[in-house]
Amino acid sequence: MGADHGETVLQKPISEYAQYIKNLIPANIPGTYALKPMFENIAGEEKIRDGIAAFRDFLYVFCDRLISDGHAYAKPQRTKNPANYPFLHDLNYLLIDIGYHGKLAGDGGSISVADIPSFADPKPKLSAPKQTECLRFLRLCGFAFTGIDLEKKARIISQVLPAEVSYPANPILLTGLKALSIAAKELWVRFYNTADNLFRCDYRVLKAEDTDVFDVLKDFLHPLPKKIQTFALELHRRYTDRGMTCVTLNDEAVHFAYSYTKNSRRTLSTRDIYQQRIWEFALSMQYGYCLVVRSKRIDKHPDVIKGFPLPLQERIARGYGCDRKLYNAPCQGGCQGIRIPLDDSILPISRDIETWLDHETPGSSGK
Repeated sequence: MGADHGETVLQKPISEYAQYIKNLIPANIPGTYALKPMFENIAGEEKIRDGIAAFRDFLYVFCDRLISDGHAYAKPQRTKNPANYPFLHDLNYLLIDIGYHGKLAGDGGSISVADIPSFADPKPKLSAPKQTECLRFLRLCGFAFTGIDLEKKARIISQVLPAEVSYPANPILLTGLKALSIAAKELWVRFYNTADNLFRCDYRVLKAEDTDVFDVLKDFLHPLPKKIQTFALELHRRYTDRGMTCVTLNDEAVHFAYSYTKNSRRTLSTRDIYQQRIWEFALSMQYGYCLVVRSKRIDKHPDVIKGFPLPLQERIARGYGCDRKLYNAPCQGGCQGIRIPLDDSILPISRDIETWLDHETPGSSGK
């Protein structure tokens, strides 16, 4: 499920990863929603909601700064995981530590920080220069650090605490950071060691009521052209109405996975449902937006496949599996399924894809 398939590759510039993160920022946060009781000691619900919206707006600034200046802080490296950017990992956990361990001032205009465990002595995770680099980049994005002189020789952050952290352009952001950091520590489920949870601004986990997965999918698809959004949402409705279960999962990619679980004799976890997926929508740094199908019934409906356009027939006939074992080729994530880009090329074959998925779905009319 992770991106590490054993191949060492050169990462894309961090500016391109910043655009990937930007696509995941929630575009439509509702104006009102009830919060879980665990957040009531931070501030009133309206202030927390405003703070989360402010943090979302900060993330656009953050990504734009990564696009324009990130090359000075993070160089592409050769790695087995092209989505692993240590600089982002460090920034993520620095912000979480500030929000989680810091104390909001009475008016919410600053956070007093006496402890940052991720960077603390005697064995800080980052060297002093790297710690200073992180703070300087956050300053570039609008944060201010009173009590830490970022112009002096780099020092371990814990040696210059306590300090005051503020965001002068929109102080209510700090309330949002506090709430999201608590959610990161106590509520977010991690299936793999992903570094960008805070940067996704996953406010939904703070809500008292669950969010309909249809609304989450709409937000996920928002950067795509309207016709492609409509096609994807219609597929979602078509197969959830037919009894399929859709689960969302984040690792180095984002997944909306569809499984047929009605015949299961036990309670299935999100991981279980994902592993039984028949198809999914996925977004990754490496492949972009895709429809990915784990076809298992090709031999049961060959006449249907023959009616598809030749390029789709050939792609289905090739099947899926380990690229190295099946095709003696470098890993392209072929074990994940048959990957079809969610771009304009999918629209002319949209009805063929529906027919194909109908015949792959147990219990459907195409069985």
